[in-house]
Amino acid sequence: IDVDFNNMVQDWNRGVNRRRNGSPFTPITMNIMDMITSMVAEKPVVIFSKSTCCLSHSMTSLIRSFGANPTVHELDEMANGQQIESALLQMGCQPSVPAVFIGQRFVAMDVVTTLTAEKPVVIFSKSNCCMGHTVKALISSFGTEPAVFELDKMPSGHQVERALLQLGCCPSVPAVFIGQKFIGGADEVIKLNVQNKLAQLLLGARAIFIWS
Repeated sequence: IDVDFNNMVQDWNRGVNRRRNGSPFTPITMNIMDMITSMVAEKPVVIFSKSTCCLSHSMTSLIRSFGANPTVHELDEMANGQQIESALLQMGCQPSVPAVFIGQRFVAMDVVTTLTAEKPVVIFSKSNCCMGHTVKALISSFGTEPAVFELDKMPSGHQVERALLQLGCCPSVPAVFIGQKFIGGADEVIKLNVQNKLAQLLLGARAIFIWS
């Protein structure tokens, strides 16, 4: 899911009364809304996080693996963090953290982080993608069993694909993650194999334990 930040602000300005657990939120003050707008504006990637949130740390590492340098705001370390968190919830960020904005658009990245967490090798592909099959066969030839997600067979496939595109996966599939880090698509994986570097990455991620 991705939502234009300006549309989120317009919804709030129209007086949309969002509810959570059946109870109305405290109205957002204009000062807080202006602050969030300025925090997101003119920055390519912004993450609202908490220092104690493991998922937020995973999200930040995932985005950095693409070569991006996100601006991270730790709400629990900010004097007005609770107000900002309340505002994010009212604007539709569920849960409030991690909340990722790419190009001033809110992107639901939690599904990608969840799918790649604690798995040594993850491949996002499509059942009709020839290069996806090639990459799967290549990585499997090392003796590992990658977790493969066929986006065209997943209920949330469009959401995952949109998030991958927002992160810079072009084309969106195949997208390969090794050790929770984005490695690239078919060209990058094949190049690593030619350079004899792919096996080392798999060893480092404990996807395989012996290779000669």
